[in-house]
Amino acid sequence: MLKDTAKELKEKFSSMGAEVPQKEIEQKLDLLINQYKVPDGEAKRTIFNQYVRDLKLQRPTSGGGGDELPVKIKDIIKDNMWVSLKVKVLQIWENDKPSIAQIGVLGDETGTIKFVCFTKSELPKLEEGKSYHLTNLVTDSWQGRFSVKLNKTTTIAPTEDVQLPDRETTITGAIVDVQAGSGLIKRCPECNRPLTKGACADHGKQEGEYDLRVKAVLDDGRVAQDIILNQEMTHKVTGINVNMAKKMAMDAVDPGVVLDEIKRIMLGKYFTVKGPVMSGRYLLVKEMHRTERDVVLGEVLKKVEAV
Repeated sequence: MLKDTAKELKEKFSSMGAEVPQKEIEQKLDLLINQYKVPDGEAKRTIFNQYVRDLKLQRPTSGGGGDELPVKIKDIIKDNMWVSLKVKVLQIWENDKPSIAQIGVLGDETGTIKFVCFTKSELPKLEEGKSYHLTNLVTDSWQGRFSVKLNKTTTIAPTEDVQLPDRETTITGAIVDVQAGSGLIKRCPECNRPLTKGACADHGKQEGEYDLRVKAVLDDGRVAQDIILNQEMTHKVTGINVNMAKKMAMDAVDPGVVLDEIKRIMLGKYFTVKGPVMSGRYLLVKEMHRTERDVVLGEVLKKVEAV
């Protein structure tokens, strides 16, 4: 880790016209991180700023912060840091605000973080499942959670696939809500975002492609967790596939009947679900099966006893 970070800094200084020994950088990093317990990202910034000052180097002018450095998500510990990240786009959230072009979750091997890109920045769209090197991001926080903002100076470059650790969570509880936006929906063929009244916020009016999903809330007696089932998992749990859903909607001349049937099947039932939790908000269901109520109560009692 120290060698990789030192190499990044050495290359950064070299691009600014200064040759700094990598070993020297490693020693400074070791002192700050291992002896004084300074967070990795803050240690990088401290050493970078020290050399820029001592060697009278010209700071980069491509970004508003001037001293942005490559960091990991876990290194983001305060507001108004200028950083660059190599990340994978884990999820693009639905958004109906004209001022926001995209909002969602990014991830690397150290964690996940929310991102926001404003329409006025006029940046290319990020795609779910793809990895990018993002430079000149600005950190922000709200209610103790950090996020990053893409801005006009942000650069977006495809990069090699970012490998993420297995952070799957298993929860047992009851489905207490099946939310709006569940059931038979249409997606934009250009960007895969759900259509609203037959239109995509980015690509205008579209014929759309049918999809099936469930957005629900599972309550284990102590925590209410938002969960999302994709088309395959929705079929597995409810027995309804896209063709069946289309027929149901056509027969009733109302796509809402699909949502009603999903609610009938799932609401009040007990399930065990497994999958990754994205930025503390959604659990993306990879496995799900019915569970007896007594099992749920037993799990709750175990948690209470552990407190």
